[in-house]
Amino acid sequence: MADASKQSNWWDDLPAPRRTAPLITRETVLSQLFSPDLLLVDVRRTDYEGGTITGSLNLPAQSFYWNRGVLYDLCKRAGIKKVAFYCGSSRGRGTRCSAWFADYIAEEGESADYIGDTDLAETDVKSLTLVGGIKGWVKAGEEYTQNIDGFEAEYWKQFDEAGEK
Repeated sequence: MADASKQSNWWDDLPAPRRTAPLITRETVLSQLFSPDLLLVDVRRTDYEGGTITGSLNLPAQSFYWNRGVLYDLCKRAGIKKVAFYCGSSRGRGTRCSAWFADYIAEEGESADYIGDTDLAETDVKSLTLVGGIKGWVKAGEEYTQNIDGFEAEYWKQFDEAGEK
């Protein structure tokens, strides 16, 4: 019988990512927020509170692995060139999902360069991770919070008062 005291992580039964997707800064995302070339993917699930960056698609990390092919196909059909993933801080789920997506792109034979080259061929889709996640976005101030759908200032105060929760 399995030891019930051992907590497993939601990703334990999934393959470990083999690639590391490059980072994209919030300044770059803000400047491209309404570009048809960029798709933001918010991978929060139970902590999907306080709002989401304008135009983001919510695909919880816990089910993302099985949906990465669908996302890839949709991006190709829509002509999306960059897919930027984020979670609360982009140090766990966001990074893992962007890496899985980078793996998928490589498996599909794309010529995406994951060293940070921004010259993409016309058909390439690039996987990225938003530096600092949504917490970093909120902490950057009003220029950023005005670009959060459903922004709830009260929700975000807990992170100011308790530090990086």
